[in-house]
Amino acid sequence: MSRGRKDYPARRIRLTVEYDGTDYSGWQRQENAISVQQRLEEALSRLLGEKTGVIGASRTDAGVHALGQIAMFDTKSGIPAEKFAFALNTMLPADIRVRASEECAPDFHARYQAKGKIYRYLIDNAPHASALGRRTHAHSIYPLDASLMDEEAQSMVGTHDFGAFAASGSIVKDTVRTIYACRVLREGREVALLVHGDGFLYNMVRILAGTLMQVGSGKLERGAIARAIETGDRLQLGITAPPQGLTLMRVFYEDDASRAGDEFKRLMSDWKGLQ
Repeated sequence: MSRGRKDYPARRIRLTVEYDGTDYSGWQRQENAISVQQRLEEALSRLLGEKTGVIGASRTDAGVHALGQIAMFDTKSGIPAEKFAFALNTMLPADIRVRASEECAPDFHARYQAKGKIYRYLIDNAPHASALGRRTHAHSIYPLDASLMDEEAQSMVGTHDFGAFAASGSIVKDTVRTIYACRVLREGREVALLVHGDGFLYNMVRILAGTLMQVGSGKLERGAIARAIETGDRLQLGITAPPQGLTLMRVFYEDDASRAGDEFKRLMSDWKGLQ
């Protein structure tokens, strides 16, 4: 402890973090690349004058974005909890922002106590890609039947073994997950996939998005998702869609899990397509 510095009782602080993942190797720290977690930890360490670790709810992949990533850290600093967001935002790069900071229970865990997540995947479906949307949308030159995609997506709903949706090299032992809602919407040239589940396998949403894109363009027979769930065969599914279309929208915990369905409906109704 530095001379003259006062230690306060230990507290756990919860952060809601938004980021554009384009220029990062993902959320998690890596040896030879810059991650979102690293930038947050660097900012916190400068602010607090000591090395400070951060744990996030979701290990988003390289190029994937977040509007509602939840993270936590422990501190003995006397800084008011709600002021951390303001202080950190003066130190973070412009593509990472802390939307809120608050004190939470000392046993709160951002990752292990998560009860559900909502992801969104955006597709720019037009002959020519959008210059402004290139960082946040995948692009499909082939016309997509969003109604057919939405119908196909309903096979995801329920509790299933999603082993076929696990990326190559995944070491997770339990591949059973519950999907509460899965919808595909279209507005103008933009197609949006929204999916709410209790958890997701590595690259699961991107494999889902790629499969739906191929079904919607007629490159893959309808029923592909149901067949893959039944057989566990990854070859029944489509390509892994590119990362830039994917955003972690919300993470839910015990205190707000009951409102997840309403939040899903709100995201559907508030979403507006590319013009």
